[in-house]
Amino acid sequence: MSIATSEPPATQSTKGEQRVVLRCISWDAYVQLLGLLPQSRGARLTYDQGVLEITMPLEDHEFFRCLIERFIIVLVELLNLPIKTMGSTTLNYPPLQRGAEPDNAYYIQNQPLVKGRNVDFASDPPPDLVVEVDITHTDIAKNQFYAALGVPEFWRFNGEVWRIYSLQEGGYVEVDYSPTFSQVPKEWLYDFLVMAKEDEVGAMRELRERWRACFGES
Repeated sequence: MSIATSEPPATQSTKGEQRVVLRCISWDAYVQLLGLLPQSRGARLTYDQGVLEITMPLEDHEFFRCLIERFIIVLVELLNLPIKTMGSTTLNYPPLQRGAEPDNAYYIQNQPLVKGRNVDFASDPPPDLVVEVDITHTDIAKNQFYAALGVPEFWRFNGEVWRIYSLQEGGYVEVDYSPTFSQVPKEWLYDFLVMAKEDEVGAMRELRERWRACFGES
């Protein structure tokens, strides 16, 4: 494993997002803007202590985002784990002056605490796993951002490289295996993404068959 001391570079080979960055924005202005925008929108907002980044995902971004979610759902099914899918639900933390609409967020270990109701981020723990696809440069230091929120596990994908971070002593350490899915080698996701470009359903079927070949029936 290695200490995550800097942000992984995003690849510029593919245009995955369009971004607008606004600075010196107050928390109240950010909350007011959230209230004015419709819930059914493509743009996602991230607010980090005065910096507001508005991200408009493009096709490649959404392709990878959806496929990574399918990968996670299949693994949860195979491991017989509970899950509460939060999607891009707004995670607002006024005391930290931080708010985000991540690509994907999930309660897995803490699903029993929040099942069957809406989450209250003022009192409930943060999601157990957050996934962000950042193909183009982001002005938000995502590692420091989600570590400050206390998210235990953070995945980042830049269109080429999948990085897994585990929260340890208030900061992220890059690890080779997901703490949630510790049996799964990283190359499984890469293989899944390659196959899914041609056949998404076939990729899910192959992932299940690969699991059973390694670990038996689930």
